[in-house]
Amino acid sequence: MNIVAFERAMQGTGASRRLRNSGRTPGIIYGGEAQPQAIEVDHNGLWHTLKKEAFHSSVLDMDLGGQTIKVVLRNVQYHPYKQQVLHIDFQRVDAKTKLHLKVPVHYVGADESAAVKVDHCTVNIVVNELDVTCMPSDLPEFISVDLSELKKGATLHLKDVKFPRGVTPVTRGSQNNPALVSMVAPVIVVDTPVVAAAPAKGKGKGKK
Repeated sequence: MNIVAFERAMQGTGASRRLRNSGRTPGIIYGGEAQPQAIEVDHNGLWHTLKKEAFHSSVLDMDLGGQTIKVVLRNVQYHPYKQQVLHIDFQRVDAKTKLHLKVPVHYVGADESAAVKVDHCTVNIVVNELDVTCMPSDLPEFISVDLSELKKGATLHLKDVKFPRGVTPVTRGSQNNPALVSMVAPVIVVDTPVVAAAPAKGKGKGKK
């Protein structure tokens, strides 16, 4: 994917505010052997591009001052209630250095599984993206996970996933094999018939 950026000369809170008012978003590029560089990007174009999933998990070609720089998106700051991007961060990509990024997960085949077709289970997705490390040339836009073989009550874990060549999942602490998705059996509600209470027996009159 491509993105066009421009060198940003003025910095500081006031300059950034004026930049946003003019329809631009301030940003920065860092990493690699070069010094961090302040940039600005057209806001409206950026806003729509950020809605594309691949923009968040791909090596991007940034056109900056007539040169093309390989970068990845690192951070986006949004306004708390306006539809506005306040700031954006990119990292330079070195073709010989591994990347560590979050990649979205696409679950496929659930409707073909016995859990859904036969047992009418609910697909409970626990994880929507995974931390991975790989060389830039091996970076996938997403990880595809097949659920077609899952059965009622089954849980799919990280170690059950086949990753693309050159891509390694990153885990933290004791969570080295977290659950990604589970097939939850439907809750069966049994209607219990309501039995009317027998009328209380009245006390008979004793003989005089």
